[in-house]
Amino acid sequence: MKKNILLIGGSTGIGLQISELLSSDHNIIVASRNTGNLDTEKVTHLDFDVLKDNIEDLDLPDQIDGLVYCPGSIELKPFKMIKPENFEKEMQLNFFGLVRSVQGVLDKLKKSPQASLVFFSTVAVKVGMPFHTNVAAAKGAIEGFAKSLAAEYAPNFRVNVIAPSLTDTPLAEKLLSNDDKREKMNKRHPLKRVGEAKDIANLAAFLLSDNSGWITGQTLGVDGGLSTINNN
Repeated sequence: MKKNILLIGGSTGIGLQISELLSSDHNIIVASRNTGNLDTEKVTHLDFDVLKDNIEDLDLPDQIDGLVYCPGSIELKPFKMIKPENFEKEMQLNFFGLVRSVQGVLDKLKKSPQASLVFFSTVAVKVGMPFHTNVAAAKGAIEGFAKSLAAEYAPNFRVNVIAPSLTDTPLAEKLLSNDDKREKMNKRHPLKRVGEAKDIANLAAFLLSDNSGWITGQTLGVDGGLSTINNN
């Protein structure tokens, strides 16, 4: 069955991969600040800034079967250098933007036989990592929110979170800007490579499909084994 799937953000990186995977079989709407590398002949793009705009003003289908919230950031700093407003900024983008988006399309999600919602966290929530306090705090809020939302709206919605490790996307350019940095990051992972956008997008596509119909309230690590095994 062809579904209406809304991606918030998603014109580059993981969101772009998700849209490419699903656009042949589903109606994909990407609400983001720009078209990025989207194929706008296959995907509907709507101008939207999650920090400024009201999602209820968008021309969206009456029924939404899948929602993916893509916005995020990688701002790694020592805790002593992070001001409270930096934490607020992370929360606004990662968490409060998500909350506003879900609430804004809630009635449209309820019209689906069983809507699937997919959010993104980080491996740093499960595995304490230095310099991640602001990012991990914001993403940790997402994990708690998703479980409660999944409980409140079951069986009408399924809500799951993907927690990647470092993934080769435009967001991670500074961390992978030369061969030495890339090799160092590769070696940190038991599978000896950083993630690729398609690694994450493949799981997101599965979670949006009916094949994952008995999965909800989960945080699923796609992290090259970093969160669960140590073979260094």
